[in-house]
Formats: sequence, structure tokens, C-alpha cells
Amino acid sequence: MARRCGCATSRLTGEKQNYARKIATPAVWLCLCLLFPSAAEAGLYSASDQVVLLGPENAQSVLVNSTAAVFAEFYASWCGHCIAFSPVYKSLARDIREWKPAVDLAAIDCATEENRKVCSAFGIRAYPTIKFFHAYSKAESKGQSFKVSTHEVRVLRHRIIDKLESHEEPWPPACPPLEPTSQAEIDSFFETNNVQHMALIFEDTKSYIGREVTLDLLQFENVAVRRVLSTERGLVTKLGVTEFPSCYLYSPEGNFTRLKVNIEARTFYSYALQRLPGVTRSGKPPPVTAGVLTNNTQEPWRPFNKYKVYMADLESTLHFSLRVELAAHTVIKGEALTSLKKYTSVLAKYFPGRPLVMNLLKSLNSRLHNQTGDEISYEAIREILDNTAQSPDTALPEGVRWVGCQGSQPHFRRYPCGMWTLFHVLTVQANSTGGTDPQEVLSAMRSYVHSFFGCKSCAEHFEIMASESLVEVNTLSSAVLWLWSRHNQVNNRVAGALSEDPNFPKVQWPSPEMCPACHSVKKNGEHKWSSKHVLPFLMSYFSSSSILTDYLENENQTLAKQKEKHVSQQQALAAQERVQRKAREALDSMSHPLPSQSTVQDEGEEEEEEEEEGPRDEDEEDGEGAAVDEVEGKTSETTPWAKPEMEVGRGRRQAHRKPSIVGLRMREQQEDIVDLDSFANQHYKAKALQLAASSRVKQRTLQRNEEQDPRPVFGLGMELDTGLGMAGLQPVEADFELDVGLQRKRLQKRGLTGQHFVEEAELSHRGRLMSVLSIGFSKVDISLCVILYFLSSMCLMVMYLFFKYRLRLRRSKVALP
Repeated sequence: MARRCGCATSRLTGEKQNYARKIATPAVWLCLCLLFPSAAEAGLYSASDQVVLLGPENAQSVLVNSTAAVFAEFYASWCGHCIAFSPVYKSLARDIREWKPAVDLAAIDCATEENRKVCSAFGIRAYPTIKFFHAYSKAESKGQSFKVSTHEVRVLRHRIIDKLESHEEPWPPACPPLEPTSQAEIDSFFETNNVQHMALIFEDTKSYIGREVTLDLLQFENVAVRRVLSTERGLVTKLGVTEFPSCYLYSPEGNFTRLKVNIEARTFYSYALQRLPGVTRSGKPPPVTAGVLTNNTQEPWRPFNKYKVYMADLESTLHFSLRVELAAHTVIKGEALTSLKKYTSVLAKYFPGRPLVMNLLKSLNSRLHNQTGDEISYEAIREILDNTAQSPDTALPEGVRWVGCQGSQPHFRRYPCGMWTLFHVLTVQANSTGGTDPQEVLSAMRSYVHSFFGCKSCAEHFEIMASESLVEVNTLSSAVLWLWSRHNQVNNRVAGALSEDPNFPKVQWPSPEMCPACHSVKKNGEHKWSSKHVLPFLMSYFSSSSILTDYLENENQTLAKQKEKHVSQQQALAAQERVQRKAREALDSMSHPLPSQSTVQDEGEEEEEEEEEGPRDEDEEDGEGAAVDEVEGKTSETTPWAKPEMEVGRGRRQAHRKPSIVGLRMREQQEDIVDLDSFANQHYKAKALQLAASSRVKQRTLQRNEEQDPRPVFGLGMELDTGLGMAGLQPVEADFELDVGLQRKRLQKRGLTGQHFVEEAELSHRGRLMSVLSIGFSKVDISLCVILYFLSSMCLMVMYLFFKYRLRLRRSKVALP
């Protein structure tokens, strides 16, 4: 025993070195349980029962050469006694879960074919059989028989302690010393151990409280527990201890202080010691102070009262549930649709929300229950949540605003805490308002968690708990207590897990500080819950009148945000429709064939006829006076900023127009044009007036894309200039100046300018001559004419020389004798 004590004491000296070994074993077992879930489904136990599930793959590694002492149950799932004992074994596992990794419980179903060889190898012939395997058992070890003569958890727990104390060497490395301490060890304790607190539990010789509390604090750092027997007169007299059991704290400064608890019992000691300043669970970070919390969370820390429920948490839970978790399902149908209907039904009936939130929940519930088909899209649900119909005083605030459920880190608590709180509130409201179905809320919660809750492992554990005992709920008050007790089971299971917030450790709730009357002890000193006090506490804590409205978003602000979002969505939808319409129009234009040239020409002629709205000049000589006005009007309408379609259309019409001979008209076409630009460039006004005839004819022009400037207009006579072979110039009649003025006004109305007039007036003499030669012709035409004229002259010259030469030859032949 002395060696065992020394070994255990040295563990406290080097607890950092042994921490890895303490964590390794349960981590391996947890992985094995996750890898082989079939045992949980087929047998009497599951991974959520704090029991290691054994099979052919892991039986040897768990039971043989393990660093922990293991108690293993060999059972058959068809055995009636095994079925009756399974709740006791589960309760025992939950009761001593803090004793890991020194002690662990395991179970194997020998009824399955794959496990029969394992059970035979360990000599199992009856069920249930429990065997004890000490730490570092040999490969040939079949375990020690552990007789179960009672179903009382307290007695079984004490028998496990007896087995540990009689443990052979080597001692389980994670197990602390269980024997009584002495004054000499206490005086030198802080010289060899680096801990902040030392708890001394004074008790009688037959008491197990000191050893139980020692094992309960196994997974916590900065605290050590020692038991002191009432026979240790030196310490008892020094501290003046008169009550057994009692607990005193011994500080490194040498001071002793009695630990204040409501009841001198194991549960109250363990709870109080685990919450001493500086005491943390092994491997978990220490609690974060309020100043650091602000830096660790994405949102500013909101101070809150831990004894109250906040409506902000409930509305945040609704937002996450309806807008986040449901959104993962594009189409909801079948069993999921039924679950959603039950969920929204209890929300509409029992949620104690603000009027605008209740209006939205009722609208959603009505929409789902009026659903005629067997499925509904989430898009239809989202329209109701966003209130696209703009129903008055109807909204659910968007975003989350955690208060009582906020965590020290963004990944702690929050939505799971909010979901538990929401269903506690619903069960209490159903009990307060007199619901008719005791299982209505619990059934809706079970269905929702099964169909939509994101954590599938959590959903499976909850389903196991519901399938085991939900049928026992037959009153509304029992529904409140059932949910509370299962919540505490979950807290027990996940205590110490990575998901546990160090600032909010998982405890059996309500704590002794919150409800002292809820806790009591049996005659044997075992802790028990007082149901007659727990139920009133739950009814008061989760009642609608106790819910605080702090940190809620103002209703007017919520409605304003919703309206703004609706307007922005409408604008975005309209913009999207415009884009889609343009895309369709573009596709339609590409899919239809282009019109033929004749059709385009006919349409162009019709458009030109529609444009001729001005009065025509009745005093036309040779039927050409009106044509000039028409040409002037049409050419003046083409501006540099004109639409490309108009320019293309006009160019196409000009390309297909038949040319007219000067002074004549063909098919009464009124589209002959006059080149005002070429006449303005000549500046031979005096000569033109002398040579021109008295008649005025229509001017011909090569129309350009740019508008022509107002210039003097010249008439074309029918006389041919013998020197040029071209039409001569003639002056316009006496009304020339008037016509020019009218023409200038007409051009100015169409936004024309005369910026080219001065520049073209300064052309050189050669330029003027070329302009005269180019009346009605382009430069290419003139070049071709010159070339043809030259070639014809050369041909005539060659022909002349040829015939002259032949004529001479003939004359010479005739003259011969």
C-alpha cells in the first residue's frame, strides 16, 4: 500500500507527463465505438451510455494490458435478467464517468454470432456475467468474477472501490491514492505537489465519500483530495472538526477553511470543488475573463443574468432553425414535411413571442397545413419568412443575437443551447396553457431533430433516449420533467468533451446555487432530485412572464429592414427580367432571316413618302422645281449623330436608286439628288450667270453622310459647251436670293452649319477647274474618261497612219507601167 501511495503521489508531481496517457485510452475507445456502431444498434447499450462496446476487433485491446481497470459485462440481448439489469448498468456508468481513465465500464453482447468466440474465450457460460480486469492484465487472463447481488448503484460503486483498493501491482497510473492521509504528509504536501487547492474530507472509517470525491476530481487540475479518518486525532483537534463527514480547504499558506455546501454529501462536495478558482478540467483551457471574451467572439460580449431566459436567444434559434437548417433542404416532402408541420404547429400554439413574430409563425403554419401536395419547396417557405406579401406587423428578425446562450468562443453553445431552451419553453407553455396532448411538444421535437437537426450524432442519441422512455410520458407535467431529465443525461455524456465551454461547464442542472431545494439526499447519503421542487422551478424559470426582452431589435426597425429588403429584391427582380427580355429579343432577332433587298428598298421608299410633309412648289418648270426642295429636305436630315440604322437604311436606298439623266426624270422618281458641295466649290458665279440658260432644273448631287452647307444654287442649261462637252451653267431667276435664304433657314432648322464654306472658297485655280470637270461625276469617272479619250485618240491616229500608208502603196502599184 505504501508503494501504491508513493506511486499515486508522484502522479501529482508529474501530472503533465501522465496527461497524454490519461487521454489516450478513452480516445482510443471512443474511436473504436464510432467505428463499430452495429453493436449499439443490436445490443442493449449504445455509445451514449458511457459504456465501451466490445467486439472481436477491440476486446483484447480493451481488456488485456490496459492502463485502466475495466469492469466488463457479458450479456445476451435475449436474456430477461440482462434486460432488467441494463438500466442499472447505464446509471452506474453515468455515475462514475468522471473516474475515467482509472476505471471504465464495458459490455459485449454474446448473443450475436460474431461475439460468441470472444465470450467463449473468456469462459462465459451464464448471463449476465461481470468480470473485473485489473490494469495491465496478462494475455491469458480471463478476469476476476464480480458478483452482482443487487441493482443498487451505490452498492456497486462501493464494490468497484473495494476492487481498486485490492488491486495488484502495477497500480493503474491514472488512479489517485485512496488510502487515508496523515498529518505528516499534509505538512509536506505542497513541497512535492504543485497544485492550488488541497481538500481534506474528514469521515468515519466505513465511509466511502472521501474516496468517491477523490475519483470524482480525477479529471480536474489544480486540486487534490485526501481523506482523513476521524481517528486522526492530531488534525481533528487542530481544526476542531466535530462533524463527519466535513470538508476543509488547505492552502499553500497553511490556512484551513471549511468548504460551504448545502448538504454534507458526495455530490455537493464534488460540485463545489470542481468550481473552485483555478480548477479546470484536464486538457481544457481555463475560463476566459470578461475582458478577453470581447476579443475572442465575433460579436461584443453581452452581460446577462444566468438565472433568466432571454427572448433574443429564442428568436435567434427560430432564425437559425427556419432560415439556415431548413434551407439545406431544397424540397421538403414525406416524413420531413410531416415533421415540419408538427414543428410549426407547436410554435404557433405555444411560442410566447412578440406579436409580429407570432403573426409570421401563424402564417407559416397556415401555409403548411393548407398544402395540398405531398411536397413543398423551401423557396415557398422563404417567401413567407421574408413576408413577400407585405402583411402588416409580420416579421421574424434576421440574424442571431445570442445572450444567455453566447459562448466564450464562436463555436461554443449558441444554437444547441438555444434549441434546448426553446423546447423547455414550449413544454412549460403547453403545461401552463392546458394542452391536450402530453407528448405533442416532445413528439414535434423528436421529429424535427430526426429530420432537420444538423448534428446527426446528436440526433441519433436523442432518438435512442426517446425510443427508450418517451412512452412513459402521460401528463403535461411529466413531459416537462422528462425533457429536463434527458437534458441532464446529455450534459453528463458531453461533460469534458471538446464542445464544452470552459466558462459554462456541463453540470447537472439546476445547480445547488440556483435551486437549493431541488437537491436532497436519501437516508444512505445518496443524492436525489426533489421532483416536487424541480417542477415548480422549471415552470417559473421558463414561464413567459420570466423571459427578458433585453437586446431585442426594435419592432419598427425590424419592419423597416424587411421592407427595404423587399424593395431591393423587387428592383433586382425587375433588372433580371429586363436582362432576360433583352436576351430573348436578341435570340429572336438572330433566329429570323434578314429581309430581302427589295423589301428594304420598298420600306425605304414608303418611309421617304411619309417624310414628305411640306408643301410642294407649284411653279415648277420642266417638273423639276419641287425635286430640289425634296432633295434639300432629305439631305439636310442626315446628321453626324444620326442613328446607325437610319444611315444604313438611307445608304441602302441610295445604292439601289436608279440614276437620272440631267433635265429628265425616269419613272417619276423623286429621289434624284443635287451635289451642292461640288457647285459651291466652283465660285464661277459671273461666268455661270453669262453662260447659263434661263430655265432652272433639278441639281444632281452625290449625297454624303455629312450634311451640306448652304451655298449659292446654280441652274443647269441644256446647251452643250462645245469646248467641254458638258452641260453649261446658268443663273437662277430673280428669286434666287429668296430661294437661298429659304434654303439657309431650312438647313439651320436641321442643325446644319456652314463651317466648310470659307475653306472651300479658298481652293486653288486647279482645284476649281477639277470641280468644274467633276460636275455630277466622281474622280474615278473623270479619270476613266480621260484614259478612254486618250486611247480613242491613239486608235484614230493609228488608223489614220495605217490607211494613209496603204493608200500610198496602192497608188504606187497603179502608177507602174
